[in-house]
Amino acid sequence: MTAERYPTGTDEEREAAIAAAGLAIQRGELVVLPTDTVYGVAADAFDPAAVKALLSAKGRGREMPPPVLVSAATTIDALAVRVPAYARTLVEEFWPGPLTLVCHQQTSLQWDLGETRGTVAIRMPDHDLARELLERTGPLAVSSANSTGLPAATDAEQAERMLGEHVAVVVDAGESPGGEASTIVDVTGQQGRILRRGALSLEALNAALAPTGATLVDEG
Repeated sequence: MTAERYPTGTDEEREAAIAAAGLAIQRGELVVLPTDTVYGVAADAFDPAAVKALLSAKGRGREMPPPVLVSAATTIDALAVRVPAYARTLVEEFWPGPLTLVCHQQTSLQWDLGETRGTVAIRMPDHDLARELLERTGPLAVSSANSTGLPAATDAEQAERMLGEHVAVVVDAGESPGGEASTIVDVTGQQGRILRRGALSLEALNAALAPTGATLVDEG
């Protein structure tokens, strides 16, 4: 497979890029898309073969399931159960943005993201183009656009260099505005735990939670 790169400099180019990416997702193919943090490689979250191809492209096994990106905060209740009040405070404060929440997943979901142990990692990106694509496709399994062990791509050229032979479409929106991966917080317990330090600090997260009396611990 040879990836086709789509620029997004004009409204017409942007629409063509989103349309091509959406069609590729429908076909079960992989797509590179920009986000507010780093570039990501995406697959239909409800297509097990596509998710398997995503993990293979990155050189990962099923023990490292990808997060799921959504276009609206309300989608969390379609994908997760038993979301604690402190997690909803974080959603209100930091979504869309560089915060990934690991939640108890809905048991009725017909998908296979890998060995999730009954959880799902969810994020709403603060990137208009990414959310526009997500509105068309529904939730996408998205991991950073890089081969495992290499730095995450912050532009389309880096992503294409590492993953071009595995993806059908590369959506090029220039340099990533963030350039730093999201902070991952496990919200499956009574107290949230930072699993990976990223763009949001423990101090910023706890400041948002201060009125609720909740605090996070850093295990990142």
